[in-house]
Amino acid sequence: MKKLIALLLALVMVLGLAACGAKEPATTPTGDTPAPDADKTEKTIAVVAKGESHAFWQAVKAGAEAAGKEKGYKITFQGPASETAADVPNQITMVQTALSNNVDGLVLATIGTGFTDLLKQAYDKKIPVVSFDSGIWADDVAALDSANKNPILANVATSNLAAAAVAAKPMFEAIKADIAASDKYVVGVIQHDQTQTGVDRAKGFIDEFKKLADADETTKGKYEIAHEIKDGDANQAYVQALEALYEKGAKAIFMCNEGVVKQVYDATAAAAGKYDAIKFCGFDAGTKQINWIKADKGPQLLGSVAQDSFNIGYNAVLECIKAVEGGKAEKVDIAGAWYDKTNIDQMIKDNLVYEG
Repeated sequence: MKKLIALLLALVMVLGLAACGAKEPATTPTGDTPAPDADKTEKTIAVVAKGESHAFWQAVKAGAEAAGKEKGYKITFQGPASETAADVPNQITMVQTALSNNVDGLVLATIGTGFTDLLKQAYDKKIPVVSFDSGIWADDVAALDSANKNPILANVATSNLAAAAVAAKPMFEAIKADIAASDKYVVGVIQHDQTQTGVDRAKGFIDEFKKLADADETTKGKYEIAHEIKDGDANQAYVQALEALYEKGAKAIFMCNEGVVKQVYDATAAAAGKYDAIKFCGFDAGTKQINWIKADKGPQLLGSVAQDSFNIGYNAVLECIKAVEGGKAEKVDIAGAWYDKTNIDQMIKDNLVYEG
């Protein structure tokens, strides 16, 4: 009997030790058992944009995060306080931080030059880069190509040339009869800066407008383009551009971005009818632009071209993830769309036109 009791005690001790050594299944904060790969290190895509607080960039951020969630990647999103040369050092620091953290991929749109050395680091670290929106300045890209250290595998953006051309068509139709009845009809363009975005938008509009006007015998030779270029929106620069075009006799004006539209809108509202005879056309979106299109009094904003900012962020991250996973990242052109009084509410509903 004593031997039997001793045997039973030994068996209990063995089972107890086995139980102490066993681990309970890990659970998530909700109590669920995680998937087999739940402890796998999460990969990160760093998105460094030209801004962060503006409604446009918030929509880009939402698209980027949606793509990351869909593919199981962590997304970090940063941008400088302004899209001017003064904030280039801050944006350089953001890119350097991302590279120092050894992110798996980088999505980047720069506000100036000076990123060549950082992008060479990305190349050496085998960190794929996808440029987006206005992309990376041509001088930096040329330097990377010359050094055979270009990590940029794709670009995702609105085609600024094509989108601005979209704006030229309804503008031309709206003023064609006035041009035909004139000896010299002045069409103004306010270019918001000298980045590739500003250059392409002005060129896209001007080239398409000239093509349309020169192909029509009633307007050929009866117009001229007056072009104002400003380096940023400080000190009411776009109001100065508006006044310069007014002095040149402009009867129609294309504005290359939302910042231009905002300043011009405020200036026309405060000018007691001075600019009422001018027909305007815009780019991007925002509350002031929406209100201006819907307005029944004052100078007319015929319409504008919207960028699909959500899908710019979404597709840029998807292409970067594709590269991280060994696939081939590809260039993606995001289409711009014309909106005016007839379709503006639907465009807002579809998240193609943002307020803010």
